[in-house]
Amino acid sequence: MDSFDAGAGLVLAGRPLPLTSPARVYVCGITPYDVTHLGHAATFVWADVLTRVIRMAGTATEVTRNVTDVDDVLTRTAVERDVAYDEFGLRQEFWFDRTMADLQVRAPDHTPHARHHVRHVIALAGALLVTGDAYERDGTVYFRGARVPAAAGLDRDTALARSAEYGDEPDDPRRDDPFDVPLWKPSDGGQPAWPSPWGRGRPGWHAECAAMALASLGGVVDVLAGGADLEFPHHAYQSAMAAAATGAGLFARRGFRAGVVSVDGAKMAKSTGNLVLVQDLLGSAPGAAVRLLLLDRPWSQPWEYRPEDVATAGGRLEELYVAAGRKPGSSAAVDAVRDALLTDLDVPTALATALEEGGDAARLAIGTLALQ
Repeated sequence: MDSFDAGAGLVLAGRPLPLTSPARVYVCGITPYDVTHLGHAATFVWADVLTRVIRMAGTATEVTRNVTDVDDVLTRTAVERDVAYDEFGLRQEFWFDRTMADLQVRAPDHTPHARHHVRHVIALAGALLVTGDAYERDGTVYFRGARVPAAAGLDRDTALARSAEYGDEPDDPRRDDPFDVPLWKPSDGGQPAWPSPWGRGRPGWHAECAAMALASLGGVVDVLAGGADLEFPHHAYQSAMAAAATGAGLFARRGFRAGVVSVDGAKMAKSTGNLVLVQDLLGSAPGAAVRLLLLDRPWSQPWEYRPEDVATAGGRLEELYVAAGRKPGSSAAVDAVRDALLTDLDVPTALATALEEGGDAARLAIGTLALQ
């Protein structure tokens, strides 16, 4: 039986989040076509800390982190490298898993792959056709998304720009509305394809995550986690699709999106060529130091990476280890570390207390944040 502390209240995104056991967390995972950079790692390390803090409070967790291995970018990259898309995806996923292990990110309970959940996407599309939240045209099943931008708090122009940036093609003339997005779309000869009631094709991106979340965790999750750049369109559509299909009116009780990492003022991204690769950092610093670099800040705020910060994090880690070697200290200090972590994952406050008080307080911080 789980040890559940009914008095341990988690505050997330500024609001209390009462939890039953297990807490169900869906983490938007990788599209396995490239190496892991610091921006990717920040998302997964923070999601790992979230679940560790929930377990520290006495609540079990059930975590799904998907692999989007049916994706047009992945397919194009695999073709360029003359490798089958699924084989290429598995290679990249292997290296990602190695990196996560180096950063002490626990393996999730479920790792659904999009290519193994095509039937669930087809079922999702069929359900949304029945509810009237989707329509079929020329072999494409579109989700009716006209209400999604407003629900996400975006004005029309901003939403259109973001939809175009992420490949949702709002100018597609076959759509009833620019914000309608494909649940299912036809495949040409060079793209992965599966049979469906609407012809051979492949899933849409947002539908993949909605279907994988429903298949692994059920109708409503406690936390939907990912990078801040996924809030719209991906998380907004994923949530809208799942909520419409189940009739629950809600998919995620709370969003948890790690702040974007920048270099020289520009968001870290392959398109800008400013990637800081995690494996490069691990060549000169221990995984715990890189992990601390990512965590010693408010989780939702964007931040700027500077090369000298790695050494700073390493020095801070050594100070934390020294503090942990001191006498046990007061129970009040332990409670202060615990309360800081339960209050919106306030790692800086928890670390400040741990360093000052040492002993059990420092050991609790090290253990919960996995900085061994």
